[in-house]
Amino acid sequence: MADYILAIDQGTTSSRAIIFDKAGSIVSTGQLEHEQIFPQAGWVEHDPKEIWDNTREVVGQALSKANLTRHDIQAIGITNQRETAVVWDKTTGVPVYNAIVWQDTRTQPIVDRLAADGGVERFKKKVGLPLATYFSGTKIVWILENVEGARAKADAGDLLFGTTDSWVLWNLTGGVDGGVHATDVTNASRTLFMDLETLQWDDEILAIFDVPKSMLPSIRSSSEVYGTAHASSLLHEVPVAGILGDQQAATFGQAAFDKGEAKNTYGTGNFLIFNTGTEIVHSKNGLLTTLGYKLGDDAPHYALEGSIAVTGALVQWMRDNLGMINSASEIEGLAKTVDDNGGAYFVPAFSGLFAPYWRSDARGALVGLTRFVNKGHIARAALEATAFQTREVIDAVNADSGVPLTEIKVDGGMIANNLLMQFQADILGVPVVRPVVAETTALGAAYAAGLAVGFWSGLDELRTNWQEDSRWTPQMDVPERSRQLRNWKKAVTKSFGWVDDDVL
Repeated sequence: MADYILAIDQGTTSSRAIIFDKAGSIVSTGQLEHEQIFPQAGWVEHDPKEIWDNTREVVGQALSKANLTRHDIQAIGITNQRETAVVWDKTTGVPVYNAIVWQDTRTQPIVDRLAADGGVERFKKKVGLPLATYFSGTKIVWILENVEGARAKADAGDLLFGTTDSWVLWNLTGGVDGGVHATDVTNASRTLFMDLETLQWDDEILAIFDVPKSMLPSIRSSSEVYGTAHASSLLHEVPVAGILGDQQAATFGQAAFDKGEAKNTYGTGNFLIFNTGTEIVHSKNGLLTTLGYKLGDDAPHYALEGSIAVTGALVQWMRDNLGMINSASEIEGLAKTVDDNGGAYFVPAFSGLFAPYWRSDARGALVGLTRFVNKGHIARAALEATAFQTREVIDAVNADSGVPLTEIKVDGGMIANNLLMQFQADILGVPVVRPVVAETTALGAAYAAGLAVGFWSGLDELRTNWQEDSRWTPQMDVPERSRQLRNWKKAVTKSFGWVDDDVL
């Protein structure tokens, strides 16, 4: 019997393949970054072909490092950057345009047009989301309206749309040679097109957006066999059996299966997910209502989500655009050269503000500067921005749920930064807990796939795999916490209203 599960984690900055054993431990990893394409201000793209080529290569890397073959892998799980949109020709397999990334803001005019009748919450009760550039639905519209020949091909039934899970699944299972065109409920819930109650594409909304239903993948559960890897793959005949959007996958990997459990992922952006069980909870405080997971024929689990656009991406920006550091890991050392932020606050509204503000007119602001402030203070302010934004999202979760979180489980690349984790506990006033296996996104996808094929017996077995690694407890006194939060909120207001019709 095959002893391992392989997870494909197709993320915003890289694609990875991670092999897990039955204890949920990492056996081997393959990883490749892909190019971040910025054609103009506010536009962010990826090359879908590069993503698929890299995916195949990292699968080979992971298998080779562990000296394993397809016969050792019982199932494949996929997790992905959720709202990034790919549109391709189903007869040739060639994308008609680059993937438009979730951070991209070019579709604001489309959002405004759709919001003219009913406002940005026009569809929120049905789909759980406000109209925003963040979600993939408006990205499809942009491609159909701006790529030559795309509309005619779509109307003829020749184009397919998918978030990157669907793109990877279709190619992995054969592409033009019988590839499976499907997605799971968590990714479908990020399009603006899926009815939260029926878990089906909504014909009325599709008609308003003028998106042909024939483009869309079938909506499946998060844990079932969708198909098997094609003969051309190193994983030939291995079942693809789990799909979860990256943030839901991280929640699943953190074993936050039940109502009231939550996690916060620190990646390119930050994403807090709070499990509301089988109940759909509509936020009154700027959060999204989304699908948490659905296991086979079982009832779906829903969640509230606080989405923050820029956290780790701010560190990347300081490295790549400013050259203040040579690698992301250096920011902690730079921030430690000072005792505090020196009065500086950094609001990284590079693509507007997501939860809880949803201000597309906001742009980045570095405020409170004096001659005293140096690059150490700016580095510290950049890290603190992640913690402050997380505090505001958790305040919204507490208000919506009525049950304040008493601790927060964390994952993602930034949790290796101990200075940030301590400040996060300080500014939240509750403990921050890091698990032994920090790669919870890939682990969640592996869990979903493994459950579908009987590799794991059920959720109880998965709970026993979770282990605590580190815990940070608050050390900041209440008056200082209140002062810093007051200054942060003041700084956020300085980012508002920057974008006019003639300002990029």
